[in-house]
Amino acid sequence: MTRKEEIRHKALEIMKKHGFNGLTMRLLAKEIGIEAPSIYNHIASKDELLESVCFDLAAKFESAVFEVNDIYFNASEKLEMLVKLHVQILCEDLNASSVFMHDWRYLKAERSSEFIQKRNNYENQIREIIQLGVKEGQFNDVDTRFATLTLLSALNSVVEWYKPSGTLTPEQVALQLNQFVQTGLRKYE
Repeated sequence: MTRKEEIRHKALEIMKKHGFNGLTMRLLAKEIGIEAPSIYNHIASKDELLESVCFDLAAKFESAVFEVNDIYFNASEKLEMLVKLHVQILCEDLNASSVFMHDWRYLKAERSSEFIQKRNNYENQIREIIQLGVKEGQFNDVDTRFATLTLLSALNSVVEWYKPSGTLTPEQVALQLNQFVQTGLRKYE
């Protein structure tokens, strides 16, 4: 791990524990064991770090949903693949994912609106999968906005409770979440 990666990792750890406002460059330098002014050789500001985390993860989610929607599976298979990719992305770095979920509100105004647009686009892509399932007759005729927000709430809560040292792997979590969601959406004849 490079020094910059070490600093980023520790900063995200602090932000997960204390929130964006709980991170100071002085505290970060102390935790890393360097002089406070030296931290700026590796990171310009905590705002830059937050922006980097938020937009890096947003790009991963965007790429995942576009990949899913570019494949010619039925809606049920698309949803299964999306759930798996979403959980995988969240579990890659739980500190970054927690910051992404909770601290995006601290993005500077101009970047915040761009981030919200990316988040809304992601939600719309998921909504399209659910609408496709309704159209194909696989899913109940549901309020797709409500279904999308409920799905995202369930998926995003993984950040709060998942432990890599626990009994479930990210793949098992995704499988169980997918079964739960698909059972709720499935249209029974």
